[in-house]
Amino acid sequence: MTKLSDQHYIAEIIGGNSNAFAILVDRYKDLIFSLALKMVKNREEAEEVAQDTFIKVFNSLDKFKGDSKFSTWIYKVAYNTCLDRIKKNKKDEGNINIDDFSEHLVKTMENALSQMMEDERKKSIQDCLNLLPSEEGFLLTLFYFDDQSLEEIAKIMNITANNVKVKLYRSRQKLASILKEKLEPEIINYYERER
Repeated sequence: MTKLSDQHYIAEIIGGNSNAFAILVDRYKDLIFSLALKMVKNREEAEEVAQDTFIKVFNSLDKFKGDSKFSTWIYKVAYNTCLDRIKKNKKDEGNINIDDFSEHLVKTMENALSQMMEDERKKSIQDCLNLLPSEEGFLLTLFYFDDQSLEEIAKIMNITANNVKVKLYRSRQKLASILKEKLEPEIINYYERER
């Protein structure tokens, strides 16, 4: 059985078959929820943001022109919905200061991470990603986990592709510093046990 394209279901919905929207929701619900969770950092709020995103998408589906992928468009709606929620809540997110970052830290952490089990590594990285400010966690998730291109991310976040590169670089620096701080004790313990 072949998987029909998003565009097929969009045409169905615009044509009056609102039940076809359930298929699009099913395709994107997990991604939208995980992106919302990265930004709002609260499960209940992320569920509300995801729900609001799908309501907005449904109500403005006829405005989707198809000049980008549907996934890019829905991510942009989710991103803007998250920003609105964050502004509404006016919560102060504890930004992490990065004072002592070097390229060597990234290399060291990459080598150390390769020693960990795959599931453990993914969980550790997710936990560290959650410590980043919302926008940075969202950006890294789009690029590394959802395989969005720089151009697609630029459209989602309404910035230039060059600005995406700069933000990715800075976000990776912060993540490397967090990984070093959080994982180094685990790694030291691991090597001491192996001796």
